[in-house]
Amino acid sequence: MDASAVVFERPGEVALRQLTLCAPAQDDVVVETLVSGVSTGTEKMLFEGTMPAFPGMGYPLVPGYESVARVVEAGAGSRLKIGTKVFVPGSSCFPDAAGLFGATASRLVVPANRVYDVGALDEDAVLLALAATAHHAVRRAKGAVGLVIGHGVLGRLIARVVIALGFPAPVVWEISASRRDCSDGYAVVDPADDAETRYDTAIDASGDPAVIDRVVARLNRPAELILAGFYGERISCAFAPAFMRELTLSIAAEFRSEDVVAVINLANAGRLSLKGLVTHRASPGQVPLAYRTAFNDPNCLKMIIDWRKAA
Repeated sequence: MDASAVVFERPGEVALRQLTLCAPAQDDVVVETLVSGVSTGTEKMLFEGTMPAFPGMGYPLVPGYESVARVVEAGAGSRLKIGTKVFVPGSSCFPDAAGLFGATASRLVVPANRVYDVGALDEDAVLLALAATAHHAVRRAKGAVGLVIGHGVLGRLIARVVIALGFPAPVVWEISASRRDCSDGYAVVDPADDAETRYDTAIDASGDPAVIDRVVARLNRPAELILAGFYGERISCAFAPAFMRELTLSIAAEFRSEDVVAVINLANAGRLSLKGLVTHRASPGQVPLAYRTAFNDPNCLKMIIDWRKAA
C-alpha cells in the first residue's frame, strides 16, 4: 500500500508525496483519513528547523498528530470495527520518512490501541489533541484557573475546559485585538486593561517565554504558573518577584490517553464545544499555501487539510 502524505523535505520545504506504507500487523488498523489539522506550535518549529532534538526526528518527515479517519481494515487482534470514525494522534508507518508525529497523510497504518473512537463527533474531532492538551493543563492546576494567557485555539480550549469541569470562568489575556472575540462565557482582555489585581493560578498558552515576568507580577502569594505551550527558547524569570510570590512554576507535558478519553466524553455529552475554531481548510493539492497560511496568517486559528477533496 501507499499513501499521499505531507512531507517536510527539509526545514522550509513542504510537499505532497506518495509514500509506501508499512504492512499492517494483526493488532493494527488501516484508516482512510478524512481531515488533518495543522499545528502552529510544534509543526511550525519542525518546519522552520527550530524544534529541539527529539528521538525520531529527522528529515524528510511526515508531520501531524491531529487526524480524523475511518477504519477500512482491522487486524484480527484489533478492537475496532470497519467504518468506525477515529481520532489518530500520530503514526509511524512510513519506511522512507521520519514519523515523529506522522499522521498527516491520506492513509495510515496505526496500532489499534493508539486510536480513539470519537463517537458522534464530526470533523471538529481534529481538535482533540489540543483539547486533551488543555485538559491536561487544567488537571495540572488541581483546581480553578483564574488567568489564561493567549486566545489562540489552545487558550480558548483551556477556558472552555475550565468551565466544562465546573470551575468559575477564567479571564483570558490577548494582545491581538482581532482575537479578543468571545461568546463562550469568559472575558478576553488586553493585559494592559485587566482590572483584576491578583490571580492564584495562571496557565500560559501563548508559547512566548517573554510573558512570564508580566504574569508573575499579577499573581498572589503563593501562586502557580503552568506552562502549557511549547517553548523553543530558554525560559527564565526574575527571581525576586517570583520569590515574593512563592511561585510554583509547573510544566504541563503532552496529553495522556485519559485526557483524550475525558474530552471525547465531555464533547459527546455536550459539556465541551469544539465548534468555531476551524477557520481555514485546504485540499491536499494546496498544501504549500495551507502551511504558509497556518503559520503566518493571524486570522487563521486552525487550518485543516481535507483529504476528501484529494480527487
